[in-house]
Amino acid sequence: MFKTIKNDLPASIVVFFVALPLCLGIALASGAPLFSGLIAGIVGGIVVGALSGSKIGVSGPAAGLAAIVLTAIGTLGGYQNFLVAVVIGGVIQLIFGFARAGIIGYYFPSSVIKGMLTGIGIIIILKQIPHFFGYDAEPEGADSFFEASGENTFSAILHIFDNIILGSMIIGFVGLAILLLWDKVLSKKAKIFQIIQGPLVAVVVGIIFYVVTQSSESLAIAESHLVTVPIPEDAASFFGQFSFPKFSAITNPDVWLVGFTIALVASLETLLCVEATDKLDPHKNVTPTNRELLAQGTGNIISGMIGGLPITQVIVRSSANIQSGGRSKASAIIHGFLLLISVILIPRLLNMIPLSVLAAVLLIVGYKLAKPSLFKQMWQAGWKQFVPFVVTVLGIVFIDLLWGIGLGLAVGIVVILIKSYQNSHFLHIEDKSNGKHKIKMTLAEEVTFFNKGAILKELDSLPRDTYLELDVRKTRYLDNDIIEILEDFAFKAKERNIDIQIISERGIVENPDSFIEFFKLRPKTV
Repeated sequence: MFKTIKNDLPASIVVFFVALPLCLGIALASGAPLFSGLIAGIVGGIVVGALSGSKIGVSGPAAGLAAIVLTAIGTLGGYQNFLVAVVIGGVIQLIFGFARAGIIGYYFPSSVIKGMLTGIGIIIILKQIPHFFGYDAEPEGADSFFEASGENTFSAILHIFDNIILGSMIIGFVGLAILLLWDKVLSKKAKIFQIIQGPLVAVVVGIIFYVVTQSSESLAIAESHLVTVPIPEDAASFFGQFSFPKFSAITNPDVWLVGFTIALVASLETLLCVEATDKLDPHKNVTPTNRELLAQGTGNIISGMIGGLPITQVIVRSSANIQSGGRSKASAIIHGFLLLISVILIPRLLNMIPLSVLAAVLLIVGYKLAKPSLFKQMWQAGWKQFVPFVVTVLGIVFIDLLWGIGLGLAVGIVVILIKSYQNSHFLHIEDKSNGKHKIKMTLAEEVTFFNKGAILKELDSLPRDTYLELDVRKTRYLDNDIIEILEDFAFKAKERNIDIQIISERGIVENPDSFIEFFKLRPKTV
């Protein structure tokens, strides 16, 4: 883990600046104490980061649970009663992990996962535009189309010009310019610009701007447009911010219902995020999903016990980690410690950070998730990939994350059922002739994303120094998800000294450079 500290430390600082306003904003949107969001971020970084098998995933409070939390606090009669439900949710997640329910994550088609990433990228951009100009009516971290302020995503953008804060807008543009200069020019010039990340520089410049312009009538930035970290007066008041569950509420059936809801939604969001981050990971690491559920369950038990919000793995922080060059779980753990140390030692300094600067950081994160070129790529992959992708994106933008994923999955299943009425399968034959493992894998006539988990498990279990013969002569339909699995496997096969031979009606190909190129980018007759 410490071998990559030169990559993980700079990345952790970026994740810290992304996580700080999101933790506070999600707590505010949830109707919970602000400090509860920071607790969840700290536990998600340190505890879940240490226990998780993910090298680049980052956990913390999730916007997708904000509506559930807000309703539950009122229904259950107070925040301390709600914390009992968080602890119960964590225990249920442990049960999910021991029951090996993590395999569910493999049954979401690639088009939906890519739609989720793109939709989140678009919603980040749309939600951060008002903050960028100083219009901070909606808390950071909100992801629903209809906002608590009574507006919706687009009406809030239309009202920007009536609510511009000049100082916030100026330092927002300055911060964005610094980030682009760092990303496009300076980071390629010298290693020092890779170690010192652009977001850190943008935040420091933002603090300086705030201090220098405090006496200016036109440029001064009010406290309502800055980060708002609770400031304890002494150690006693700091520890007084922690809340503890009132376990006398455990006999209330509604507490158990909320606990199960938290476990189900948090597990689903986590598994989808795991699938998405593994897809974004340039090093193609595979996260053990059952271990992830165990880590998340442990994190939620601890968070609930000390007053924190529910935790999931979250794509915004995870993608920021990947984009900043994070290589191991050290990045997530360090970001958790940075949250803890900064809240204790420098809360007043944190409260000088303009929200518009952090909005600039998130705008870059959002754009990298929702690049326009991805729409072209999905279009070229065929309508069976494009339609679920677009439905997922539109659902996330115009409703919320869970609805978008649900709609995309429903459309994806319908598309697959139209094209395939039988469960496809594959055969595995092992031959140890000539002193070397020779494994023959014959794919069935139709192979869809339903077979994704089984094929991925089979490929990952192949021993080193193996000769794999992949027979696709009988295959008439090969889903894009399976092609991507084969593409990722080709990358890892070189490291494991595995030779691959494809036998198709077009002939025999030894160690193809690209399965995507071989199968022409889309599911089709092989």
